[in-house]
Amino acid sequence: MIYLAGVPGGGWSIRERELNKLWNYRLWSYYYSVQEKNIMPQIKNKVDLFLDSGAFSAKSQGVKINIQEYISFIKENETYIDVYANLDVIGNPKATFNNQKRMERAGLHPLPVFHFGEDEELYLKPLIEKYDYIAIGGMVKSGDLMSFLDRIFSKYICDKKGMPKVKIHGFGLTSLKLIMRYPWYSVDSTSWVVTGRMGSIYIPRRKNGKWIYNENSWKIPVSNKSPSLKEAGQHFTTMRNSERQLIIDYLKEKGYKIGESKFKDKNQDYELQENEKWFEKKPQNKSDKRKVEIIVVPGVSNKYQLRDEINIIYFLDLEKSLPEWPWVYKSKVMKGFGL
Repeated sequence: MIYLAGVPGGGWSIRERELNKLWNYRLWSYYYSVQEKNIMPQIKNKVDLFLDSGAFSAKSQGVKINIQEYISFIKENETYIDVYANLDVIGNPKATFNNQKRMERAGLHPLPVFHFGEDEELYLKPLIEKYDYIAIGGMVKSGDLMSFLDRIFSKYICDKKGMPKVKIHGFGLTSLKLIMRYPWYSVDSTSWVVTGRMGSIYIPRRKNGKWIYNENSWKIPVSNKSPSLKEAGQHFTTMRNSERQLIIDYLKEKGYKIGESKFKDKNQDYELQENEKWFEKKPQNKSDKRKVEIIVVPGVSNKYQLRDEINIIYFLDLEKSLPEWPWVYKSKVMKGFGL
C-alpha cells in the first residue's frame, strides 16, 4: 500500500479535509501533527493513518522530540492511528533501539526503524528475527539506494526463493523505479505534492489502449509558470500534438482539464476578482505593473490544487496495479523514463 505523505498547500486542516475524498492511506509526521491538535478526530474513518515520529524533519530544524511527549500523544490518539513508528534517532542506531524498548515498556507496539548506512548484521538482522513489520528509513538524499536495497532484500528480508519473510515499510520513497522494484508491504511518498508544486503531473504510459503503471511514467510540466515553457518538447504546450492529445485524454478520463488562462497587467493596488490571481511576485518599484492571471477554465495548468488531485489519483491507480503482497523479489531492469 502507498501512504501519501507531505503537507498539502492551503494549510493542514482545510486541504486535508478537501482531499480526504481521494485517498485511503495517509502518513502524518508527529513533528507537524502536534501543531494541529484537533484535526485527528476529524479525519478518522476517512483514511488509514500512519504516524511517523518526524525525527528527520525535527533534526533538520534543530529540534529534539521528547519521547515521553511522543508516547503520550500516541496514547491520547491511539483510536485514530492505525500504525505508528518508533522515535528514531538519526545517526544513532543504539539510541533508536533504546527508544523502541522504552516505547514497548510503556505498553506501545511501535514499528521498529532501520536506517540506510547502519550495521545490517548488528541492527537489521535482529529486527527481522523478532518483528513481522519493519520500516527502512534514511533513504532521502542517500547514496546508491538500489545497491543497498538489492543487498538487504536478497540477503536479509527475502528467503532463498525471493519471498519476503517480513513486512517492510519504505520511508520517503520518491522513486517509482524503487517502489516497483521491491516487494514492499507499504511505502510513503511526498512525490504527489512535490511534483505538483514544481508545476508537473504524472502521466502513465499507454499501450494497446490501456494505461500502464509497471513502467516508469512521464512527469510532465504543465504549469503556466514552469521554466520549461521555453524549451521545445519539455512542456505540455511545446510537445508534439500526439503527445499533448495523450495527456488530454488521460486528464479527461479522470475528470480534469489542462485549463485556460488569460493575462493582463495591472497596478499593484488592483483588487483581484474571484477568478484571478497574481502571476508574478510584487515588484519593488511601486509604480511598476504586475501581471494578473485570469482563470478562464480551471485546470492543472493554473491551479496547483488540481495538480495535487490528479497526482493523488495517479498514485492510487499505481497502488492498484502493484502485485498483491507478498510477491517474489527478482532483480530486473525498469523500462522507460527514470524519475
